[in-house]
Amino acid sequence: MFNNYDTLLIFDEDNRYYFSGFRSSFGCVILSAKKKVLITDSRYDGEARKKAVDFVVIQASASNMYQVILKQLELAKSKVVGFENDSMTVSDFNELKKNLSDYTLVPASKDLADKRVIKTEAEIEKIAIAEEVTIKAFNEVVSSLKVGMSEKDVSDMITYAMLKNGATEPAFSNIVCFGLSSACPHHVPSPDRKLNKNDIILIDIGAKVNGYCGDMTRTFCLGDPDKKLASIHKIVYEAQKFVLNNLKAGLTCKEVDSMAREYLLAHGYKDEFSHSLGHGIGINVHERPYVSQRSDEVLRENMIISVEPGVYLEGEGGIRIEDIVVIKNDGIINLTNLSKEIKI
Repeated sequence: MFNNYDTLLIFDEDNRYYFSGFRSSFGCVILSAKKKVLITDSRYDGEARKKAVDFVVIQASASNMYQVILKQLELAKSKVVGFENDSMTVSDFNELKKNLSDYTLVPASKDLADKRVIKTEAEIEKIAIAEEVTIKAFNEVVSSLKVGMSEKDVSDMITYAMLKNGATEPAFSNIVCFGLSSACPHHVPSPDRKLNKNDIILIDIGAKVNGYCGDMTRTFCLGDPDKKLASIHKIVYEAQKFVLNNLKAGLTCKEVDSMAREYLLAHGYKDEFSHSLGHGIGINVHERPYVSQRSDEVLRENMIISVEPGVYLEGEGGIRIEDIVVIKNDGIINLTNLSKEIKI
């Protein structure tokens, strides 16, 4: 990690959590060959000392943060400092330059993203647990669905079920769609949209557990689905199955996206698949790699991505099916162990 700099200065909350195992709204991590330092304030000091193992924990405040940082850089005999160029505001960067004027500053965001994109075995286990909690919440709520419930009713039930089963929070805002709402890929659950008999239902949810995210989508019907949407469901299911059967390390994100896109195109759907096939998942629900038409990034072993083809028809409804999978050299491990049948 230190090819281009001798010390790494980390302010971003997610990156601080990744390296230290401790999350707080205020703080800084300093990594050098000599030691690992976590700077935080009096609100977090005691908890940080328990959770940030192998770190020297130092207390600071917003007013003296840079004084404390400069002292630690001096002790580490730092000369070249890597910083998070992609997540820093212009104001914060100017403050950084002003206070570290005696040091050479080198952009390090790509190095940090490269580090996080390959998941450790411990991270894979955490994501698998988050997905299990997500699936458990889904199953509990689906078994209670009744005609007349609103999308927001169901969304609230899902949030409660996730929290009850061990989530700290939803990984993202729940997507719950009934009927025509399913044509909008990121529909916000409405208190006014009620579930009718034979409505198509699209649910896209994820639980956050131990700092890591789950994510899954299922589209289904409690009664008899519209014949056209049922036909599209079969096509989307087969498109996803084709990708999952051929997915492995060594393929580019663009190649994987095109597998689903060309399958859907062959069945008459082009513009109706309006988003990328997938994304990486970990501490954030959307992170590298991005499985899109524009990405030449090569998939490597132990990356985790979503695979979520979809077809959306305005005024009729939409279908999306999403699993998250661990990339392996000879295939994948699918973490989303849940039926994809349209009738539940």
